[in-house]
Amino acid sequence: MKKMTDFLEETVPTSAYSSPARSLGDTGITPLSPSHIVNDADPNVSEQQTFLVVVAIDFGTTSSGYAYSFTKEPECIHVMRRWEGGDPGVSNQKTPTTILLTPERKFHSFGYAARDFYHDLDPNEAKQWLYLEKFKMKLHTTGDLTMDTDLTAANGKKVKALEIFAYALQYFKEQALKELSDQAGSEFENSDVRWVITVPAIWKQPAKQFMRQAAYQAGLASPENSEQLIIALEPEAASIYCRKLRLHQMTDLSSKAAVNGYSSSDTVGAGFAQAKEHIRRNRQSRTFLVENVIGEIWSELEEGDKYVVVDSGGGTVDLTVHQIRLPEGHLKELYKATGGPYGSLGVDYEFEKLLCKIFGEDFIEQFKIKRPAAWVDLMIAFESRKRAAAPDRTNPLNITLPFSFIDYYKKFRGHSVEHALRKSNVDFVKWSSQGMLRMSPDAMNALFKPTIDSIIEHLRDLFQKPEVSTVKFLFLVGGFAEAPLLQQAVQAAFGDKCRVIIPQDVGLTILKGAVLFGLDPAVIKVRRSPLTYGVGVLNRYVEGKHPPEKLLVKDGTRWCTDVFDKFISADQSVALGELVKRSYTPAKPSQLVIVINIYSSELDDVSFITDPGVKKCGTLRLDLTGASSTNVPARREIQTLMQFGDTEIKATAIDIATSKSVKVGIDFLNY
Repeated sequence: MKKMTDFLEETVPTSAYSSPARSLGDTGITPLSPSHIVNDADPNVSEQQTFLVVVAIDFGTTSSGYAYSFTKEPECIHVMRRWEGGDPGVSNQKTPTTILLTPERKFHSFGYAARDFYHDLDPNEAKQWLYLEKFKMKLHTTGDLTMDTDLTAANGKKVKALEIFAYALQYFKEQALKELSDQAGSEFENSDVRWVITVPAIWKQPAKQFMRQAAYQAGLASPENSEQLIIALEPEAASIYCRKLRLHQMTDLSSKAAVNGYSSSDTVGAGFAQAKEHIRRNRQSRTFLVENVIGEIWSELEEGDKYVVVDSGGGTVDLTVHQIRLPEGHLKELYKATGGPYGSLGVDYEFEKLLCKIFGEDFIEQFKIKRPAAWVDLMIAFESRKRAAAPDRTNPLNITLPFSFIDYYKKFRGHSVEHALRKSNVDFVKWSSQGMLRMSPDAMNALFKPTIDSIIEHLRDLFQKPEVSTVKFLFLVGGFAEAPLLQQAVQAAFGDKCRVIIPQDVGLTILKGAVLFGLDPAVIKVRRSPLTYGVGVLNRYVEGKHPPEKLLVKDGTRWCTDVFDKFISADQSVALGELVKRSYTPAKPSQLVIVINIYSSELDDVSFITDPGVKKCGTLRLDLTGASSTNVPARREIQTLMQFGDTEIKATAIDIATSKSVKVGIDFLNY
């Protein structure tokens, strides 16, 4: 019996060249015509498992949290308990995304607890401990993300990213299960929970898959029971929550338009008093009532109306355009998610650049490594002042320099911090005798400018798109949306095009929306495919049309290798559960193992799997041995199905003659 690779080895022409099909031993499959796309929704989609509770984890770049809702009372969303610790002047409804490992690389603590413990360590001891913060951005910025990607701790030591993400998710799992058990008065099992983890919509597929792998490692779900975990897209979650908003739960920045018969100045006055009281009471209990109605803003929207959700967080800004589909108010994604690394971290980065300008880059780099805990302190001090920045502020902002900064600088340079400030010609930052940097409001605003400019510019580009030109509302959500400077800039730039609306408790919008999504994942009916997907096939060689180096001759038949047979194009609309079916036949009838390789590309126009930017992302291996050869037709039909429209993609191959089938999740990390 010949192995499947023999088919290809016999046929390599004399001008051998590198072809993935040959080097991978790709069994030739060739399309059975006609190819067909069937918009069947998968019948299994509706068979939901029953869970007692949905727990959503908003794993943010700067801060994280969880919220939950019992499936029996979906209108009550409970936000996690308050955290021990916290910063003066910073709301601690979520906890910082910081993690501390012992010198032996075992998990020690997370959030404020990690920060405080690390801070209290003796500086020499601290160098042995591994402290990580703001590490989520690594998944966005790493082009070739794999299961082995490293992160660097504050002391410069490397640690596996997958391990850190798994530790963090395991921490949230334990916290949530403990809180649920306390509430229920009995032990709550992980199997009772449907988990939802939020990720930026603009993340590439490998990063989304990485998050799922980390969740499996943390024990939230398993590959066998993958439905227990949903990966939700952050702006989609925000969008779902915004649909439920009542007037008292949002601030309308567009004072021109009357809000449901109130002009917004009235609303802010009279209507707001009782609303604020309601919110205040709610905040005490940490339970948000999501009334089972479509919110008032929503009642103004009609079938086909469009709105933009701008999710501005710590690391990224994510823009999603949705359209309403009535009667159920389902959502349709109109334009594929766009955005970039324009989160509030950009402001921290500008502050660091300013410090380098004043004290020298060499000093700042040394200080970070030699006094990592003091550097963390300095950035915490900056964070609370950053939140006090506002367009109309007139008095300066004071940032306390840690004593060890002042001390270490004197040792390093031989002169004082005050001397450095005088010498630096940075005239809007002064030294105050209480050991503080005094920044003028203009100086602080200048730190925000590059990041805010990037966001506005990105939105301007988006508004140029024909699909986006008639947007009714712009919802500004995410932690960075709390910044008055960003609010003012968005209102000034787009207030004449649409109404700019900010939900109350804007930093928790995604968390609450993710819970609603977990309760009803089918609410988003149509998405845009972020990539082009297809499989590698052999086609009959056509002289003049196909490149000569792709020619492969077998038994007198001339084949063109490496053809990209497209299932779906980037930015194409796909309905939830939509199946694309294709039929293939082995190029060699006696083949006993069929290997179908699945490829993806960010480009729409792809001809061959060897084109630049085409990546292999899945393999379907169908073993046909053991099938009785008597009733197998001469032309064997192998049907391939790909299911799109969900936040993740699945593929199946079926041998029609024997009903043998294999399934595969698309894998972007192991190829």
